Amino acid sequence: MDSSFLSFSLLFISLWTADGFMEMVVTRCDFNSTDLNDIEFIDSYIYNKLEYSRFSSRVGEFVGFTEYGVKNAEAWNKDKSILAQERAEKERYFKPYVRLQSVTPSSGKHQSMLVCSVFDFYPKLIKVSWTRDGQEVTSDVTSTDELADGDWYYQIHSHLEYTPRSGEKISCVVEHISLKEPLVTDWDPSMPESERNKIAIGASGLILGLILSLAGFIYYKTKARGRILVPSN
Repeated sequence: MDSSFLSFSLLFISLWTADGFMEMVVTRCDFNSTDLNDIEFIDSYIYNKLEYSRFSSRVGEFVGFTEYGVKNAEAWNKDKSILAQERAEKERYFKPYVRLQSVTPSSGKHQSMLVCSVFDFYPKLIKVSWTRDGQEVTSDVTSTDELADGDWYYQIHSHLEYTPRSGEKISCVVEHISLKEPLVTDWDPSMPESERNKIAIGASGLILGLILSLAGFIYYKTKARGRILVPSN
């Protein structure tokens, strides 16, 4: 491992007391690089500041450090459900979120283009597709590869070129292991309120400018007619 990498830990601590003695579970993720495979998930079980048992994703099971800890580790390792839960913590899923927007196509035969951007999902495998009035669209679709963010999340962008039709319904469909069912985002062709406000303010400014210009022109003509010309000698 390159020594220029720093080691970080994410800590989650649960503790409770009984009869003046403290029981504590410290959960942490240690990592030395941006490679997800380098992460080590650790559950440490501590009694009165003494770690008696630990689960490590690198070992794949519990290890005991005291007589009491060894007994607990042996019991937990025999329970397949406990081991499965601990082993799955490192591979915990992260649900994607979707942003759908319209852009102007730089070229091509179609008038419009939609971009479906999917962010912050893990693991990497994902499917992004388009539907038009309930039917999957397979033509005029281009997508990027899954792009690593550098923080173990991924993003992907899918583009759909199309010619708008009245009353149609276009949707971006995302399928990922973190989702119980496909995430469907419908395109709303109506202009966002913020954009409408910008246009309204711009139009008001233009009208006000025209009114002021017209008033200035009328004032100038009125003053010009009232002037007395002095003949030259």
